[in-house]
Amino acid sequence: MGTILKGMSRVRWDELTHAYGSAAEVPGRLSRVAWGDARTSASALSDLGLWLGELAVFDATAVAVPFLWDLAVTESVTSRVGVIELLQTILEHGNPPKIEVRHAAHRAVLDGRSMAEVLARDEDAAVQAAARDLVTVMDSHACESCRPS
Repeated sequence: MGTILKGMSRVRWDELTHAYGSAAEVPGRLSRVAWGDARTSASALSDLGLWLGELAVFDATAVAVPFLWDLAVTESVTSRVGVIELLQTILEHGNPPKIEVRHAAHRAVLDGRSMAEVLARDEDAAVQAAARDLVTVMDSHACESCRPS
């Protein structure tokens, strides 16, 4: 697998959940985003969006976020803009009955702040714009699960 997505095989994905059940297929989709052509990558990213962030966040979301950051900063990934947008979507969504899950997912995105700042200076103008939008959302993020007690 190389250096991107390192450690992904050590995660017990089948014990985690996403919007539609078991997260066992998440690593395959992450791999397709990493090494697929533009069409394959976009399709896999669409699945990940539905599973991990568009409806709500789940325990698999928090575990997947570091791998999404890995994809966002890897220049060979064809859908980096979509990955950055998914990170923003995750930060903007929650899982009200499971506040600890929302906090973990949001914290995982917020912990990538330094990577977002690097991406905001990327050579690709579309990556820059998406990263700047993400930094803006990070700066204004104040959901109840993330506020200091």
